[in-house]
Amino acid sequence: MTQRRTVGFAAASAVAGFVIATGAVAAAGPWDGGQRKAERVRAAAAVRPGSDALRGAGRSAGTITAPPVLGALRARGASTPRESLAGTLEPLLGDSALGSEHAASVVDAATGEQLYGSRERTAYTPASTVKLATAAAALAALGPDHRIETTVVAGGDGIVLVGGGDPTLTAAPPGKGGGPRFASLADLADATARSLKARGTTRTRLAYDASRYSGPARHPIGINVNIAPVSALMVDEGRLDDSNRGPADRTAEPAADAARKFADLLRERGVEIEGDVAEGRADAKAARVAAVASAPLADLVERALTYSDNDIAEALARQTALASGQPASFEGAARAVTDRLAGLGLPMEGVRIADGSGLDRADQVSAAFLARLLARSADPRAPRLRPVLTGLPVAGFSGTLRDRYPRESAGRAAVRAKTGTLTGVNTLAGTAVTPSGRLVTFAFMASGTTDADAAQQALDKLAAAVASTG
Repeated sequence: MTQRRTVGFAAASAVAGFVIATGAVAAAGPWDGGQRKAERVRAAAAVRPGSDALRGAGRSAGTITAPPVLGALRARGASTPRESLAGTLEPLLGDSALGSEHAASVVDAATGEQLYGSRERTAYTPASTVKLATAAAALAALGPDHRIETTVVAGGDGIVLVGGGDPTLTAAPPGKGGGPRFASLADLADATARSLKARGTTRTRLAYDASRYSGPARHPIGINVNIAPVSALMVDEGRLDDSNRGPADRTAEPAADAARKFADLLRERGVEIEGDVAEGRADAKAARVAAVASAPLADLVERALTYSDNDIAEALARQTALASGQPASFEGAARAVTDRLAGLGLPMEGVRIADGSGLDRADQVSAAFLARLLARSADPRAPRLRPVLTGLPVAGFSGTLRDRYPRESAGRAAVRAKTGTLTGVNTLAGTAVTPSGRLVTFAFMASGTTDADAAQQALDKLAAAVASTG
């Protein structure tokens, strides 16, 4: 079902702290505990006790992902002249590298005014830019502070490892793999062993429960190095190597593998596991033995967007389903995400959400939808959506834009955007700050492309032109 609603935007600050100076990024590095250092410093300086930013997010100034306003830049002067932007973008949109069909939308984030549009309401396959929609829906449903727990509970004749759906649970040693900021299977084993020994137990049976998710675990694209079977229990995204992002061979049994690794960790801590590890079902009223929690949802969103992490994105979609009373399956997640997006007042004409990651070509959104979603995420009245913006890769510096926008190229550090790539599909949606200090959001979608590198370069030129105009 499609729905059309008008989005209202306060003519407030343009959220201009999203410009990261080259020197600041190079000096601080992009990440520290799930949050970019430069932004955290700006946030701490900009947010004072009692401010709306803290009331909205419910986090301290030291840990808040982003306040409603991240900097001191203000929109100055009149709106960017439409004629100037059109004159700049239209020749670039004529690049044959953009394929047989393309669309564009540019929106003033402070006012909601569309500054430029070309086929902006026509729905196309978004590829990974659909992760913006998944992230916004999850944040709307659960809030930036939500954490996903992995627990161990008492079973009839032993203990049960219960997956809550945390895709970042790691079995890697501290400092490797997912990093110490993610929940650790080793920490869970430590706590479990202590609890068992405190009860005088050093022998137990172990079962595992991944029933929180339902429906097919395998993504419709089938076996693929870009995503593991979607499971409520997995470690290190089911990767069979020591990578922590990007393509990798994946296990076909993420829950069983996680349980076997947990059994090994318990043995190392002096707890003998009797018999084989087997699938089971935890009693809803079972006593809790131990638990670990994921990083806040804001951090998961940032990582999903920065590195285009498909496993996290699918988990965010299922967590949205659980929060919305829908089955935690591909279909249930799609319904829940769609409902949450409609509730945000976004233009839903032609929108079809088929998965959380954008790997499914059945996904359909318009350029207007993506640009409005980003503008909505910049609205001071929606602080819980801010991680959608803070998670965007920075041109020339981080994530999937790290190797794009080389030195001295236009748009470097001034453009922040989510990339999308499938065979024949290339998209880019993000934010830019114009020379007048105005924050704008944009979405460029290309379909029928034949040269991915050339298409990406054409999209990068469009985004750089937005940052350079007005």
